[in-house]
Amino acid sequence: MTRPLSPSSASGFSAAPKKSLGQHFLADRHYIERIVHAVDPKPGQRLVEIGPGQGAITLPLLRRHHELTVIEFDRDLITPLSEAAAPLGQLTIIHRDVLAVDFTALAAGTPIRLVGNLPYNISSPILFHALDHAPAIVDMHFMLQKEVVDRMAAGPGSKVYGRLSVMLQAWCEVTSLFVVPPGAFRPPPKVDSAVARLVPRAPAEVGINDRKRFADVVRAAFGQRRKTLRNALSGVCDARHFEAAGVRPDARAEQLEVADFIHLANVDVD
Repeated sequence: MTRPLSPSSASGFSAAPKKSLGQHFLADRHYIERIVHAVDPKPGQRLVEIGPGQGAITLPLLRRHHELTVIEFDRDLITPLSEAAAPLGQLTIIHRDVLAVDFTALAAGTPIRLVGNLPYNISSPILFHALDHAPAIVDMHFMLQKEVVDRMAAGPGSKVYGRLSVMLQAWCEVTSLFVVPPGAFRPPPKVDSAVARLVPRAPAEVGINDRKRFADVVRAAFGQRRKTLRNALSGVCDARHFEAAGVRPDARAEQLEVADFIHLANVDVD
């Protein structure tokens, strides 16, 4: 049985969580150590943490890796985080909304590894933002609501298989690693959390010809998931697209593999 630690013993400093920012600070050393072990940083790698908060993951990573970049939106956390990190290594703090951070520019030719306890209220936008910069990212280790992680890793036929599943799995290998209970946080959220690993695929392996076309097909297919693809994709795909892609028009979106969506979006019948 794990025992939640006080914020000071787990992360080095204490700060009041802000509900407006969806802050739930991790405060259980057992799960902190599991996350650091899952990331397993190696010398020479560039680590970037999203939303370090009180430093629960930041400080153990810094002790082990000695160099870390973090992106923090909450101005009140900047100074205490910097002070707590000073004896441990080189911490670079970017005070900005993560959705405004250009990960490709940040990487500057050396792919980065992302890690973070993502705010529940903007987790999906952050995931899609990271996808836009996938070639500049080695991997991602994120903690999110378990419900979201379940959708991220779901396969065809699952009740939770949907747009998020297909969009992420098209560009990344997605693995659900372990569940983190509410009691591991301060304050405790009302739901379980989970840690997921996302490893971007090589561009040649992805095989998507037109990102916008692919996104449009997936969005339309799951927008009316009770309908057959023939009806859900009316105006987006016609009989020629289904035939060329080898996809049954009477199937429903949750029955298709990720590769089927890629084939369907790649068909050029002009």
